[in-house]
Amino acid sequence: MSNSPEPPKLARVLTLLDATMINAGGIIGSGIFMVPATIALLTGSTSLILAVWVFGGLISLFGALSVAELGAAMPRAGGQFVYLNEAYGPAWGYLYGWSCVAVINTASIAAVGVAFSEYLGFFFPLSTMGIKSVAILSVILLTIINILDVKSGARAQNIFTLLKIGAILGIISLGLVMDGGSAENIQPFYPDRPLPALVGPLGLAMVSVLWTYDGWIFITYVAGEVKNPGRNIPLSLVFCMLIVISIYLLINFVFTYTLGIGAMGTSMLVASDSASIFLGEKGAALVSIIILISLLGANNGFILTSARINYAMARDKLFFQQAAKVHPKFKSPANALVIQAMWASVLTFSGTYNQLITYIIFASWIFYAMSCAAVIILRKKRPEMKRPYKTPGYPYIPIIFILFAVFLTFNTILEAPRDAAVGAGIILAGLPLYFYWKKT
Repeated sequence: MSNSPEPPKLARVLTLLDATMINAGGIIGSGIFMVPATIALLTGSTSLILAVWVFGGLISLFGALSVAELGAAMPRAGGQFVYLNEAYGPAWGYLYGWSCVAVINTASIAAVGVAFSEYLGFFFPLSTMGIKSVAILSVILLTIINILDVKSGARAQNIFTLLKIGAILGIISLGLVMDGGSAENIQPFYPDRPLPALVGPLGLAMVSVLWTYDGWIFITYVAGEVKNPGRNIPLSLVFCMLIVISIYLLINFVFTYTLGIGAMGTSMLVASDSASIFLGEKGAALVSIIILISLLGANNGFILTSARINYAMARDKLFFQQAAKVHPKFKSPANALVIQAMWASVLTFSGTYNQLITYIIFASWIFYAMSCAAVIILRKKRPEMKRPYKTPGYPYIPIIFILFAVFLTFNTILEAPRDAAVGAGIILAGLPLYFYWKKT
């Protein structure tokens, strides 16, 4: 019998506030400052603008309510990697993990880091190499914070998220009470086109809206570090989605109220243009600061949560074993965080991150659909499993989300078959690696 001490494990240190802020901070990034212009251009009416944001939020909430059952029942690091393993077998879990480690999460970290550098250029002009260098430095700094202590990373996330929510609420309040806005700007309130002519534009608008809501899954990645996971994981998902939906609706109303639908649809910097209406030239600088805070918070959420996937893969002996080690002093998956930062830095310098995201974005919705279907599969396959939380409206809420995810996936294949084919190729490229790890 071995007397060797058990290796350190990840500690449960994340509270309900931490979990809510991790999710909300990961969702609210740069998208809400850019996408509203596209939505206004596609819909052409205030009622449809607000309806698309509400519907996108509800679909995302349905996904969150469904996956929360899995997170509460299997509160382990890795999130969807764990759930797909349980429901479909290790090959599917690995393909999801491979997609995240190789592209989905690391390319997103690179893209957000570069976006942060570009917005920093509003105050300090940077060369192309300077933008990439600052992006990598920001990734390294956030990685170090998350290595030193899980709770420190969560505190940083709380600060970033509370600051960005407070700043956005400030912009909303000023936009509603200060001079510049007009009730006439919200006209036309109702669409002036027949419904059949709106189906295509509304579909495109929904894809953009759902991108801004993406990130609601993050808390399941760190489920192994959440206190009282059966209660806090579901609550954090619900609180997070209610906060984000409310903020998105209010900020879009302010954009419409201050700019008007026509100007909003043609604006390149809708948030800055809106703020300049009631704050003057200082508005653009203020919005740039808010976006910088949002991007730092979003990337901190990416870095904090995503590293738990390659950590979980390594624990299952499907990745480099060094990534499975927990730092004896800091109690963080330090090696997994370092590996993630290194690959994200390579993608930053290569400049391929945006194209990779384009190729693989539809894969996220395949895996989301499979995760929600796993709720139904595991109810039948593992009826004895303890479920501290059960999806309300089961099985209708998971089924609605699955059907919508399938629609988006097929729509992507039809509209962009080349990108979908390359994305599928990237996913399937993980199979040889899966068999290699299984063999060794």
